[in-house]
Amino acid sequence: MAPFLRTLFFVALFILSLLSSSTNAQLSTNFYDKTCPNLQTIVRNVMELAIHGEARLGASILRLFFHDCFVNGCDASILLDDSGTFVGEKNAVPNRNSVRGYEVIDTIKTKVEAACNCIVSCADILALAARDGVVLLGGPSWTVALGRRDATTASQSAANAEIPSPFSDLPTLTTFFAAKGLNARDLTVLSGSHTIGQAQCQFFRGRIFNGTNIDTNFAASRRSICPSSGGDTNLSPLDSLTPIRFDNNYFSELVARRGLLISDQVLFNGDSQDPLVRTYSDNNAAFFGDFAEAMIKMANITPLTGTAGEIRRNCRVLN
Repeated sequence: MAPFLRTLFFVALFILSLLSSSTNAQLSTNFYDKTCPNLQTIVRNVMELAIHGEARLGASILRLFFHDCFVNGCDASILLDDSGTFVGEKNAVPNRNSVRGYEVIDTIKTKVEAACNCIVSCADILALAARDGVVLLGGPSWTVALGRRDATTASQSAANAEIPSPFSDLPTLTTFFAAKGLNARDLTVLSGSHTIGQAQCQFFRGRIFNGTNIDTNFAASRRSICPSSGGDTNLSPLDSLTPIRFDNNYFSELVARRGLLISDQVLFNGDSQDPLVRTYSDNNAAFFGDFAEAMIKMANITPLTGTAGEIRRNCRVLN
């Protein structure tokens, strides 16, 4: 090969390697240390104010993150509004009139943009906010790797098809989680997020009126909140012992056959996850350690990095 052609060949290889590394860049714990050093303080301060005003928002933001990650990865696609020319995920069946907390993310984004214009993705803001909500309600902390970018697309059909239902049995849940690279242990420990938050009557009515693996006194108490007809949006805490504190009482409730949703109680129903549920019900530290590890794993579901996607200026709309 002639010297000129050889040089041209290696220049081309170098450019291709740069393009490849920028597209497949990895998340990093110090991604914004120089470009937006106050990011985590901004997120934490807004979350503190939000949860002080309504503790339930910690659970809402955590669920928002879960529903985002399960549809094409943790890319903030769930935050996009529908428009005349764009169909997002907010009105998918698992999200419509159910997922909440969007305004909190909006507030964080506004403050972050004021400090670091067009630097931090909505996807990273959501990942940090979910972590801080757990911590502020007494749960474990974990280091959030950053560098995600925001999706320029959304999929209502994928949201309808890929987010597990509260009526799911254990094999179905296991299959849904496995499709995202999460195992049965991840399923069980991440379900522990139901130690905070509430559910609507329409999602647990069948269990409290027709369920067999349920404490009778618990069923009766829930029927006072959720009648056999009507009251579909009436709320009950998922963990009736400590509904606004992140702890292992969710698992104690399962052992006592007091899981609110079908998808909760199937984790303790004479099947493969019974021993793990018992472990977590007896050992809060084991639950916290495994939960943090599983959240890190979930937050790494196919993020957009490098030059993929964009950094939205407004989390609700594409640039």
